[in-house]
Amino acid sequence: MSGLLEGSVALVTGASRGIGAATAVELARLGARVVITARTQGGLEETDDAIRALGGEATILPLDLREGASIDAIGPTLFQRFGRLDILVHNAGALGKLTPVPHILPDDWADVVGVNLAATWRLIRTCDPLLRQSAAGRAVFVTDSRAREPKAYWGAMGATKAGMEHLVLTWAQEVATTPVRVNLFDPWVVATRMRGNAFPGENPKTLVAPAVVAPALAALCLPAEERNGVLVQFG
Repeated sequence: MSGLLEGSVALVTGASRGIGAATAVELARLGARVVITARTQGGLEETDDAIRALGGEATILPLDLREGASIDAIGPTLFQRFGRLDILVHNAGALGKLTPVPHILPDDWADVVGVNLAATWRLIRTCDPLLRQSAAGRAVFVTDSRAREPKAYWGAMGATKAGMEHLVLTWAQEVATTPVRVNLFDPWVVATRMRGNAFPGENPKTLVAPAVVAPALAALCLPAEERNGVLVQFG
């Protein structure tokens, strides 16, 4: 598969660890120049090291997805730096605090909405023009079953992921007549920090590793992928 994304530019959010980092490495293995973003500089540097160890290229872009103006600047920045964007992978997500809906605090709500929903809208808005100019623009948004299967105490995360899914699938319809393909990806149960925070008593060694999931996600970014507006579940 090496070289299938040669010459392309990919943007991956939440790329400092977990699924985002593993996906960034996989896209680089396939030949993409990867722009990696997250709040954690040290984690991004580790992902950058892993990409360079493969002989790939990465650009570090530290970013807090709760800062709208910073997201809005991504599209123009990528255009000035590379003149293109071919792939968008929005992997970053916020769990929030698992608590009854009446107990959700305003600041906690704002954080989860900012990362899971508002950032999705802003990323779509800033990346859409560049993806439309690509010969095979691809966008993949990482979601969670809680968006479709409500569960007690998961209200903030589930509601914002459900909103994200609706927004993404709407955009998919709007680009259906263009070369752009937009899809959702549900990795199911993976050994990530978010999973550990939600289930602290769970043994991560019994779960699927991010590196196992990454190739399936990266496959949705290939020019040969023609599905649009679908939810792809791992496994």
